[in-house]
Amino acid sequence: MSRGGAYLRGNRRAARWADSVGGVTVAMLHQRPFGELLRQWREHRRLSQLELSNLAEISTRHISFLETGRATPSRDMVLHLAEHLDLPLRERNHLLLAAGYAPVYSETPLASPQMAAVYDAVRRLLSAHDPYPAVVVDRLWNLVDANKGIGLLAEGIDPDLLSNVLRGTLHPEGLAPHIVNLGEWRAHLLGRLRRQITLTADPQLRELYAELRDYPCDQPEPEVELPGPGDILVPLRVRRAGRELSFFSIVATFGTPLDITVSELAIESFYPADATTAAFLRDTSS
Repeated sequence: MSRGGAYLRGNRRAARWADSVGGVTVAMLHQRPFGELLRQWREHRRLSQLELSNLAEISTRHISFLETGRATPSRDMVLHLAEHLDLPLRERNHLLLAAGYAPVYSETPLASPQMAAVYDAVRRLLSAHDPYPAVVVDRLWNLVDANKGIGLLAEGIDPDLLSNVLRGTLHPEGLAPHIVNLGEWRAHLLGRLRRQITLTADPQLRELYAELRDYPCDQPEPEVELPGPGDILVPLRVRRAGRELSFFSIVATFGTPLDITVSELAIESFYPADATTAAFLRDTSS
């Protein structure tokens, strides 16, 4: 599997920042004014000016002046508002650029030397989880890395399709035909993606969601998963190696990220959901 993903770099502020502080695309060079962007995020979070002013402990009048362009924010004010709007680091950089400031959060490729400790930690987690499957994805669900155990789920699937984990899972030529409970697992994944879109307002995630929603599914997709007797979570049930296997997953993220790449990495580790699956994985790894 690839050691790292392809990460965007650059910025508008000055040439010296172009390769060191990232997350900026050409389209951002002509992005909306700070006030408009601030109002967009406030409304996306469904906050009134009064509610945001209470959260940020600044006057409603000042919020209004910032949104209309009658007041210019300091860099600290931009970061203060971004914190209380719970913006992802990538979006905090965008807000800084809109206000005329250089981004403060770097976006360092995972394969770079300064990320050695992070990459080593990720690899240790992946290796220690064998023979159970585990993957690392970025914010767009692109596959960044995986352990050997993922081969059981990925067997026979086009690697290009698997380059995006959600696409590889739900595509009719991916894992989907092998998922016994495709309807409920699909509903689970799409629900996670919707929540991610609500948090980030990422247009690329919206496009991915629209694509995935168009994939065929011959099973009902429950809007609300109601537990049956003894149920404690939604398992992934797949037919692999001539038998039905059942998994649940745990998602891990970095707790104190100050780099965009680190903040957007997620490690999803799959565990046997029943004794039969656990015994099969132990036997095949011995």
